[in-house]
Amino acid sequence: MLPIQPKQLLSLFRHTFDWIQVEVTSHCNALCVYCPRTLFKESWEDRHLSLETFKKLKPVLSRTDLVHLQGWGEPFLNPEFFEMVAFAKRAGCKVGTTTNAMLLNEGTVRKVIDSGLDILAFSLAGTTESNDIIRKGTNLKKVLKSIETLSREKEKRGKTAPEIHVAYMLFRSGMVEVESLPSLLEGVGVSEVVVSTLDFVPTEELRKEAVIPASQKEYDEVRSLLDRLVAAGRQKGLSVHYHLVSPDKRQEVCTENIQKALCISSDGAVTPCVYTNLRVSGTYYDLQGKKVSYERMVFGNIKDKDVKDIWKERSYEAFRRSFCKRELAPTCQKCPKIW
Repeated sequence: MLPIQPKQLLSLFRHTFDWIQVEVTSHCNALCVYCPRTLFKESWEDRHLSLETFKKLKPVLSRTDLVHLQGWGEPFLNPEFFEMVAFAKRAGCKVGTTTNAMLLNEGTVRKVIDSGLDILAFSLAGTTESNDIIRKGTNLKKVLKSIETLSREKEKRGKTAPEIHVAYMLFRSGMVEVESLPSLLEGVGVSEVVVSTLDFVPTEELRKEAVIPASQKEYDEVRSLLDRLVAAGRQKGLSVHYHLVSPDKRQEVCTENIQKALCISSDGAVTPCVYTNLRVSGTYYDLQGKKVSYERMVFGNIKDKDVKDIWKERSYEAFRRSFCKRELAPTCQKCPKIW
């Protein structure tokens, strides 16, 4: 067996995080009916993460696979967005973001390609005009046109990046409609679709739209539909992914990958995931008919301390160990992201 070379040895210790999600802004130009920003508007704080604060992540960017520049706002509203992309790319990690596409035009699309952005995901919540009703302030035709413009510009330049993804929010009222998604996206350059459900239910009125199976029979029915969607997508050249929690097989594993990922808020706070990242403490959300108090979970702030040191804080380590011990924090105990 050949000896391990110094460069190979260093690579073994290079990896720290699978991803870091960075909320570059909490401002948004849309009013999606299911978004906490819309429903908690009285206590919401609009702010941009500054480039100066973002640069404090430099010590870990080279040890991170992916930095995703998106949280509870529209990333392209941050005037320093492209500087952040450039900074992260120079550090050597992949960079992605998710957009509602309302700020994309031909000039912005060219900047996106020039920036070296690796992944650009477009948000949808319907395949008809229902999308525009649910995602108020956005427009399905505009989203599709932006996707086509990006795909065309990539082809013209001979570029493969950014990969074009779709982040699709599935509502109960849209269960039939979603089956037309592969046909809608056929041939426009989308490579991957991630179907999510309404995990964080801000109000009792929205509970009926949350696809959280209450029985094994319902789980089997929903899974059958989503499996058909995966198969239809495959025929159209789309890779379709989904996550659905079984009511009978809860293993207390977090889909947000809290052991190898974290979230940075637009105020610099370090939180385990985007769901613990809301600055609306003292409000309530609906959990399968039960009113639950929401409290933000923060372990430090990158303005004050290196993120690596925050990651090693006893309180943060104890939180992560709680999943190994199956003694979850109250915030996580009934979260739909736990399966």
